[in-house]
Amino acid sequence: MGIPGYETKITQIKTWLGSGALNIFGLPFAGKDTHARELASIFDGVVIGGGDILRSKHTPSHVQEHIKSGALAPTDEYLRIVLPYFSRKELIGKPLILSSVGRWHGEEAGVLEATAESGHPLRQVIYLEISDDEMRRRWQAAQELKDRGERRDDAEHVLDTRLEEFRSKTMPVLDFYKDQGMLIETDGMPGRQEVLHAIIDQLYLRAV
Repeated sequence: MGIPGYETKITQIKTWLGSGALNIFGLPFAGKDTHARELASIFDGVVIGGGDILRSKHTPSHVQEHIKSGALAPTDEYLRIVLPYFSRKELIGKPLILSSVGRWHGEEAGVLEATAESGHPLRQVIYLEISDDEMRRRWQAAQELKDRGERRDDAEHVLDTRLEEFRSKTMPVLDFYKDQGMLIETDGMPGRQEVLHAIIDQLYLRAV
């Protein structure tokens, strides 16, 4: 990327990460999926998005209705559907970049256990911080670009529900990981490359 020491940092992080996992959280439109794909490309990993799995045709209709309304899927259903993905044979030996896996407080133990048992121990959690106003600005931009497909949970009236779900259910998850010394808090407001560089710098500090 033309940044002094960049390749050295990437090599060090790869060694530290191994086949482990990173988990990325943030408000809707914080850039979770974008940065998950970037990190997976850099570290030769695989992206696993809990929301993508739950929106698949194999998910029971009552769980899909929860998601479409902006609410989080019930914990027991969520863990049963999502966590087995970690043990797929094609993922053996590869690092996993998780996009908001385990968003409801109380699911952390299941995520930690499943990642460890599948050979992808959770190394670090990344929180992309953006303001509510920035979330809505990005939502509006996405509506104009129409680059997210047909997602009912992207409807304007659902944003308030998703925001409240994040505050009441996901913020305690981040507090848990912070208490465990596993949380990286990153300003998600700047441009994409600047945010990515900040993530790499902070991962490097954990890796050395």
